[in-house]
Amino acid sequence: MNYFKLGLCSVTFRKKTAEEVVELAKKAGISFIEWGGDVHVKTLFDAKKVKALCNEADIKISSYGSYFNSAVFDESKWTYTCEIAKEMGAKSIRIWLGKKNSQVTSDKEYKCLVENTKKMCDIAAEYNLMVCPECHDNTFNNNTDAILRFIKELQRDNFKTYFQSRYFRMEYDLDRIDRTYPYIKDAHVSYRDLKREQLFRKKDKNYLDTLLKKLKEKGFDGIVMIEFVSGGSEKNFFKDTEKLKSY
Repeated sequence: MNYFKLGLCSVTFRKKTAEEVVELAKKAGISFIEWGGDVHVKTLFDAKKVKALCNEADIKISSYGSYFNSAVFDESKWTYTCEIAKEMGAKSIRIWLGKKNSQVTSDKEYKCLVENTKKMCDIAAEYNLMVCPECHDNTFNNNTDAILRFIKELQRDNFKTYFQSRYFRMEYDLDRIDRTYPYIKDAHVSYRDLKREQLFRKKDKNYLDTLLKKLKEKGFDGIVMIEFVSGGSEKNFFKDTEKLKSY
């Protein structure tokens, strides 16, 4: 039995229907799905649909990939986002933390980001939901010091972060896990498709092994989610899922 809980981001297969995504997850032995708000789940109706599909397949819904950016706060839109996540039975909502790297975010922009995210967390708490920014460039969550500063100033218990490798920067990745571990909700594992970076690659074969070993040593209890596969192919998806099961 593998150590990690395995998940799939539905955006991995944007061109497939929700039914097809669930079928692929079931065949691969995936236990959780994060449904994306850009294609598969845009409305409450969509949320009810995927919840029924997942219930039938005995698959849990981990999170809602909302693509909501806290740089701009719209209370009605965010409340509806929370309603969708709650309807699905998701535990958390993935967001974007601003639109700039932390190094070039002005004090004014930073203060706005903090205040907006506080409001989002407070509303999400009413739905018993976590708020989790993706670990990504061109957002404030682009480095370890920045997210730790943000968490300290935010002071909201229902705010955590994703972990996602910065690729080719092993020392940074291991340090990030060490210092942000108490705040890591789930982890994304990505691949290179055109310009996208990957973890499962021919060069540096031990890269992913080292990171997952580190998470295991820290007692990580979140979900390791596949987010994109090479070429978007089903064959690579099943291959990569089997690799993750070996940990």
